[in-house]
Amino acid sequence: MSPMNTQAVIVIAPDKFKGSATAEEVAVALKRGLRSTISSAEVRCVPVADGGEGTVDAAVSAGFARQRTRVTGPTGDPVDAAWAMHTSVSGTDAVVELSQASGIELLEPSRLTGATATSRGTGELLQAALDAGATRIVLGLGGSACTDGGAGMLAALGVKLLDQNGNHLTDGGVSLQHLYQVDLTGLDPRWKHTKVVLASDVDNPLLGPHGAAAVFRPQKGLTSDDVAVFDAALGYYAELLAEAAERAFGLEAGQSVADNVTQPGAGAAGGAGFGAMAVLRAQRCSGIDVVLDLVGFADALADADLVITGEGSLDAQTLQGKAPAGIAQMAGRHAIPVYAVCGRSLLSTAETEAAGIKRVFALTELETDPDVSMRQAPYLLTQVGAQIGDILLAQPA
Repeated sequence: MSPMNTQAVIVIAPDKFKGSATAEEVAVALKRGLRSTISSAEVRCVPVADGGEGTVDAAVSAGFARQRTRVTGPTGDPVDAAWAMHTSVSGTDAVVELSQASGIELLEPSRLTGATATSRGTGELLQAALDAGATRIVLGLGGSACTDGGAGMLAALGVKLLDQNGNHLTDGGVSLQHLYQVDLTGLDPRWKHTKVVLASDVDNPLLGPHGAAAVFRPQKGLTSDDVAVFDAALGYYAELLAEAAERAFGLEAGQSVADNVTQPGAGAAGGAGFGAMAVLRAQRCSGIDVVLDLVGFADALADADLVITGEGSLDAQTLQGKAPAGIAQMAGRHAIPVYAVCGRSLLSTAETEAAGIKRVFALTELETDPDVSMRQAPYLLTQVGAQIGDILLAQPA
């Protein structure tokens, strides 16, 4: 490692500390602390996300232009949702974050909202990006309020979901039990030539004990009795959607739609992953990998001596593809050591080292009261940054 008081290059690439600080605020606080002890080091801040909340912010930090569109929120009330776009010689990229329009943070979960919450606003954001000229759209899946299989999203894009009387279904997953016909003829033909990438760390299928309804029902206010109803409705919806795709796209495409039910990520965001795969022919990728590509993380690693990453809680989910694990994996390919900063850590030293994280700094080491720690996260992060700087200065050149 280069001498820390002269030519060190330190990359700070955290995710958000949920409820405490955005990824950018975390990076700024850590940089402030580092600068207080290693004033001449080159510090590169690259805020990231894993496809859920904060994905649009990460894109904006990387140079995308923030856009705002008023869309239908998860309960039908309008919300102002942010998305991002960037035009280059290779085309126009857009980043849409489902949680901005259909997120659980936009409502108080209950059995009623869990049954009727819709992904319609996400479809409206996708259409806004298409109308703005996007040729490639990253759809971040995470933090959803709905379990509608992406039905609301597709309805916003022109897909007709009809009951046996020929009436449009009302929004919400519970309404899918009344579905009788799916018609894709109203879908904008431009989607055929638009690449859609699903950024998600969720690998659940659409149905079954590991599916969208069964796994995510507690956080959405659904009961165990609701699971059978939703699974049956989502299964029938998937069958009709496959048949409609077969008619609209041809036999081969229709067969692939049926296969998508069991694909990893089909159950992401209440099944919106399946809806996007089936109709938009979206490709699901690791959320953190997609975001790291968007923000040019590989370029930021050039000549780096250390990477500092982090998120609010280091736990078992971290090891399943969350931001710190993805960052550690990429940095490890370049033999760059990684430190992780977090609000709390529930992982053992052996677990974090196996994930490629050399050292962990938890805010709970400075403030044991979790409420105080969350309120004072930026201040505590600055202290941690200074602490890391002191440790680095003490290392031999």
